[in-house]
Amino acid sequence: MDQCEDREDTVLPSKMSLIRGHEDQRKLSEPEPEPEPRSSCVSFSSNNSKRNHTAEPSCVSWKSNQSKDIIILFKSDQPPAAKRVDQQSSEVPTGPSVQPHQTQLDSIFMLVEENIVTFVKNELKNIQKVLSPDDPECSEGQSEDEEAMGGEDEEQRRSSREAVMKIALNFLRKMKQEELADRLQSRTRAGKCQRKLKLNLKKKFQSLSEGVAEPGNQTFLNQIYTELHITEGLTREVNQEHEVRQIETANRKPHRPETTIRQEDIFRVQHERDQPIRTVMTKGVAGIGKTVLTQKFTLDWAEDKTNQNIQFIFPFTFRELNVLKEKKFSLVELIHHFFTETKGISNFEQFQVLFIFDGLDESRLPLDFKKNPVLTDASESSSVDVLLTNLIRGKLLPSALLWITTRPAAANQIPEKFPDRVTDIRGFDDPQKEEYFRKKFRDEDQASSIISHIKTSQSLHIMCHIPVFCWITATVLEDVLKANGRGELPKTLTQMYIHFLVVQTKLRKIKYDGEPETDQHWSPGSRKIIVSLAKLAFDQLQKGNLIFYESDLTECGIDIRAASVYSGVFTQIFREERGLYQDKVFCFVHLSVQEFLAALHVHLTFINSGINLMEEQLTSCSSEVREDQSAETDIYKSAVDKALQSPDGHLDLFLRFLMGLSLQTNQRLLEGLLRQTGCCFQTNQETVQYVKKNISENLSAEKSINLFHCLNELNDRSLVEEIQQSLSSESLSAERLSPAQWSALAFILVSSEQSLDVFDLKKYSPSEEAFLRLIPVVKQSKKALLSQCNLSDRSCEPLSSVLGSSSSNLIELDLSNNNLRDSGVALLCAGLESPQCQLEILRLSACNLSGRSCHHLSSVLSSQSSSLSELDLTNNDLKDSGVNLLSIGLASPNCKLETVSLSGCLITEEGCAYVASALTSNPSHLRELDLSYNDPGEDGKTVLTARFEDERSRLETLRMEPAGVQYLKPGLRKYSCRLSIDTNSVNRNLQLSDGNRKVTHVEEDQRYPDHPDRFDWCRQLLCTTGLTGRCYWEVERKGRVHVSVSYRGIRRKGDSDNCEFGYNDKSWSLFCSDGIYSVYHNNKGTSVRLNCISSSSSSSSSATSRVAAYLDHPAGTLSFYKVCSDSLIHIHTFSTTFSEPLYPGFGVGFRPGSSVSLCLV
Repeated sequence: MDQCEDREDTVLPSKMSLIRGHEDQRKLSEPEPEPEPRSSCVSFSSNNSKRNHTAEPSCVSWKSNQSKDIIILFKSDQPPAAKRVDQQSSEVPTGPSVQPHQTQLDSIFMLVEENIVTFVKNELKNIQKVLSPDDPECSEGQSEDEEAMGGEDEEQRRSSREAVMKIALNFLRKMKQEELADRLQSRTRAGKCQRKLKLNLKKKFQSLSEGVAEPGNQTFLNQIYTELHITEGLTREVNQEHEVRQIETANRKPHRPETTIRQEDIFRVQHERDQPIRTVMTKGVAGIGKTVLTQKFTLDWAEDKTNQNIQFIFPFTFRELNVLKEKKFSLVELIHHFFTETKGISNFEQFQVLFIFDGLDESRLPLDFKKNPVLTDASESSSVDVLLTNLIRGKLLPSALLWITTRPAAANQIPEKFPDRVTDIRGFDDPQKEEYFRKKFRDEDQASSIISHIKTSQSLHIMCHIPVFCWITATVLEDVLKANGRGELPKTLTQMYIHFLVVQTKLRKIKYDGEPETDQHWSPGSRKIIVSLAKLAFDQLQKGNLIFYESDLTECGIDIRAASVYSGVFTQIFREERGLYQDKVFCFVHLSVQEFLAALHVHLTFINSGINLMEEQLTSCSSEVREDQSAETDIYKSAVDKALQSPDGHLDLFLRFLMGLSLQTNQRLLEGLLRQTGCCFQTNQETVQYVKKNISENLSAEKSINLFHCLNELNDRSLVEEIQQSLSSESLSAERLSPAQWSALAFILVSSEQSLDVFDLKKYSPSEEAFLRLIPVVKQSKKALLSQCNLSDRSCEPLSSVLGSSSSNLIELDLSNNNLRDSGVALLCAGLESPQCQLEILRLSACNLSGRSCHHLSSVLSSQSSSLSELDLTNNDLKDSGVNLLSIGLASPNCKLETVSLSGCLITEEGCAYVASALTSNPSHLRELDLSYNDPGEDGKTVLTARFEDERSRLETLRMEPAGVQYLKPGLRKYSCRLSIDTNSVNRNLQLSDGNRKVTHVEEDQRYPDHPDRFDWCRQLLCTTGLTGRCYWEVERKGRVHVSVSYRGIRRKGDSDNCEFGYNDKSWSLFCSDGIYSVYHNNKGTSVRLNCISSSSSSSSSATSRVAAYLDHPAGTLSFYKVCSDSLIHIHTFSTTFSEPLYPGFGVGFRPGSSVSLCLV
């Protein structure tokens, strides 16, 4: 062997050319044949193959699938075929008869030689690749075939590779390449560790135990796993709302584009990003599938399917780490503690490692990133808390990948700067729900029946976004359907969870008591367990605990041994988990199960002992006799009060369950557990009325919506049905809606399966009260049209909250023609600056803003998170000072505005210079700029034109006409136009005076000449000039008057609707009569109530008042205002598309003395 090794030394320097070395060896051995010659120095078997020397072998090309046939040559024990050859060669005598055998043997060993050389070359290439600094892989993982590990062939391949590896290590050391040899040996050891780790992780995660853990009840993860809806997090905002609220929000179809991520791509860098992703945080509500997601990721890796660039995955749970809170480990020791397969490795920095930390919300570690010391040495001992904070900081093992999962409320335990990617699990979308149930139920008819039933119940359909709830639902409905269709399928959450409890009790009775299934499910043993678990659920819910350790159970009076029994009996309700060598950890299968049992405990306590746990005092009723029904009502009233006091809705679902448990129909399902039932019909009605009374109060919309869910649990849908009937018959009268009915309308709209792309408040009521009641609808909509809705700055704070919410879908908001003022815009901008805000289009035309608003708007435009691409500030008196402030934002590199309208904003050449300067600083975004109806002067036009023509500028449209000094008047009066009456159109019962500027209704016919343009029956007239731009005029009116505009072609003869203003498709009209206002178009009228009526208005027909009209023909708007001193009170705006010039017109009522006069503005 030494002689062989010396020869090999001469081969390795020339890239280990084993073929040449083999040829040289063959030539040297030919002159002196030995009885059992060595065929080559690369012998991998303890028994040397015998062969006779022949001529140079031809090159044979071997396909990959032939490698299996080669393996037999490399086993340490000689295979039978090889033994037969050896026996024949040793027994055959020399002579001519030997020649055929000799030829056959030579042919075989020619192939043996070629295969050995090919195999060794390939293995050495793999070894070289392992040692390459650019590809630091575990050696054996690189050489694996696609076949699964295990089996005889795999063992043979591994044995052969190990032989090559030993030879390579031996020669590297002889060549004094100690560093390479050490690195190769380390990675060889790592390959073995990786293989063992993968095998154990595969065993751990390949199956899920659904329900009672017993043989045959395990489901393979790959078989049942349904892809989850995972999105790139738009925000790292901590959502403190109850998770059911979050699920209900997620149920609404998203309107803005989302970046979806497949689980195997969780660490993959998006093409537009440069920075690698080290730390990922995945958020999702309880039961949404975070843990199963990490298990599926790990299983795919262990099965060599995905992410093979990762050498080691170490999945931890915070439940396991909590019990090590007081102990000290080095990072290496911690890994070895949980993953004993890796004890042969200490230098993890040489490998690509992924740490998974599941369940941050369950952590009881301080995770103090400010005070914890810095730790960089993986072999230095410290607390688990310090290890984790330094791993997350990147101080410890900075090359490692980290994946942290958490419920949303706990996300802020990790400082925002550390996660490189935040993802959200939305659970199942509608197709994924169906996919889950069709996988769960192989019977197509049964699956379709279950899916159909879930769709009929909104509560169930929404909750099925949560995979755990899908499983609960499947468990219940399967049991109910098996019972030959007996009884109704559960439709509410309370019914579903009662059935779930009953199903588990039946399973316990059959399995542990050995009794047949009967209607009496509740034995004394099961009753005791459920009562104990319900008390535990309530006590821990009050403390906010979702996982429990021995100390928690002891505080609730539950013995640890009893808890283990409970978890073994009711596995699907209460679970016991163990970390490696760790203490026991208990939890309910899902938060909703804990909340249901907590509500059950409150109900049981009251029914059995009369104690109202919601008030924590003894009521006057006893458990035997309840003559005072108010005591029963008190518990539900106090529960409603307590839930409404919770700022984040943390008792919302608990309250729904408690309301549902008050129904006798639901209590009958729990007969045997409840010793007696309570809550008569009168009590339920009083509870219903109390809930409705609270809905009528000034509650937040979210709290009102939850109370509607409570009414649903109480089987009362009267409010909702009432509004639905009005909507379907188009008889909804916004003026007559009560606060409770407004809340019902909001509930219907947000609960609708139809997507609310556009929400137009004017369809319901253009009022601030309606807006505040329908805020959840605004939040759900993609486009909110709130223009001319009589909103004030009071509306801006709740609207700002919507804009800053991560669950808001708003990308377009129109607030034009509302009296928001500077104070309102300041509030609005707080939401616009939020990183969560996704608004792209904002219209603030005619909102009574001054230049002070521009300071806040400029800050929004300069914000790095701003998404605004279009801003309309038309008809606000911003002046040059405001434009100066706004231009600071326009110049910011963060500004993404493409369209800006500053039309009619009192801008001179000074303001134009500010805008031009901003365009010079940031020329890459703005495409359209409207500065019409200002006074830019020649200098202003010149400087802006220069920017427009600049080759760097992306500006495509620049409007500066019309222009002039007349447009520097404040308000809409800058657009005033001089009207003159067309005397050929005046009806003969209308008298002209004051130089044809006043029209009065008279009884006597006036002697006007005949003319085809004259209105012969309708008491009305038109002006001479058709209007096409922006025009404003005011009239003084007395009595019954129509202020109108019309196309020229309106009919003049007869008394039909085709002649009268507002009663055809050619005219639009405002009718005024002593404080009463109505608007008409195409024979449809709408009454308008004003919040502010001038003191000059009265019921007397002799009173006069002034009315203004503003036409923006290109924009398609016609607005009417009541003029009060120097202010304008908005009455109504028509929004349409005008196809012709419009002629102002007036109609003077049937009452003599009514008049209208054109005013000079």
